[in-house]
Amino acid sequence: MAHGDTNLPEGILLGMCNPLLDIQATVGKDFLEKHGLKENDAILAEDKHLPMFEELVKGYEVEYIPGGAAQNVLRTFQWIINKPKRSSYFGAIGNDEYGNKLREKATNAGVDVHYQVNDSVKTGTCAALIYKTHRSLAAHLAAANTFTIDHLDKAENIKAVEKAQFYYITGFFITVCPEAIIRIAKHAVEHDKVLMFNLSAPFVSQFYSEHVNETLPYVDVLFGNEEEVKAYAEKMDYKTNDMQDIAMRLSKLEKVNTARPRLVVVTQGPDPVIIAQDGKVTVYPVKQLTEDQIVDTNGAGDAFCGGFVSQYVQGKSTEECVEAGCYAAREVITQQGCTFPEKCEIRKN
Repeated sequence: MAHGDTNLPEGILLGMCNPLLDIQATVGKDFLEKHGLKENDAILAEDKHLPMFEELVKGYEVEYIPGGAAQNVLRTFQWIINKPKRSSYFGAIGNDEYGNKLREKATNAGVDVHYQVNDSVKTGTCAALIYKTHRSLAAHLAAANTFTIDHLDKAENIKAVEKAQFYYITGFFITVCPEAIIRIAKHAVEHDKVLMFNLSAPFVSQFYSEHVNETLPYVDVLFGNEEEVKAYAEKMDYKTNDMQDIAMRLSKLEKVNTARPRLVVVTQGPDPVIIAQDGKVTVYPVKQLTEDQIVDTNGAGDAFCGGFVSQYVQGKSTEECVEAGCYAAREVITQQGCTFPEKCEIRKN
């Protein structure tokens, strides 16, 4: 498999999401229970969770890792493509040390960040709690929650939107600025560009299904893990837990751009990746890691999407996209948080 297409134009991929600084720590089950958190979940932190952040920083060995789902995807994409500024990114941060850290890490990774900077609200953080090999995420959006659609009207951002041929937006962003998602979605359809969307977390489908359903007709490539896809199916009363069946139904939902059949990509951790498109389902087995190779699964899903997208934008086969996704996810699982080894050695395994 080619490492990366050097002919990819700058800004070919544009991501939009909540930029967060991950505060990562290994905790015990008692910590999760104390704060009412599940082992493998992602939630928006409520006021009752806020003391937890202080408790983490004071009482645990923490690592600060650049996070935010789409930003992770773009960092993975850049790591594989290995040419700076092939991707650009929209999201809101605070004018503070955490914001500077995020900008520095994302820029070093090759992402061209177009942050909306809020002077009065601090940069969003995400408690990434590692228990055994599971990760529990509690996002305190703060500044990320203050993104406004007029950020898309700035000259340099209009240019970034026009330059991009592919867009990657997360369900997490639905809680922040759904109108910005729809604006980009309509632009993608009008110019026959590709919109990729990730269901992101079970709560997105459970509580924001109206916005999800407003977005889906524009979506060309839909990502989700088994829990997220199940949550959507439950909300829509599909009356089935069969992943392949649900993936097929998602691929057949109404679509504005009928020229391009929707591609649905469902990941299931160590279980096979399910692909539904064109009325058929294909299942790709995942190469297993041994117990001692697994450090933590934080960022594995984002890494998978970044790997997948790195080949997809080059017009590679679905099989090659899945292979690159699995490769990136494996690399991230053997590292702390969503971080990568220095060299990307993507190849046929």
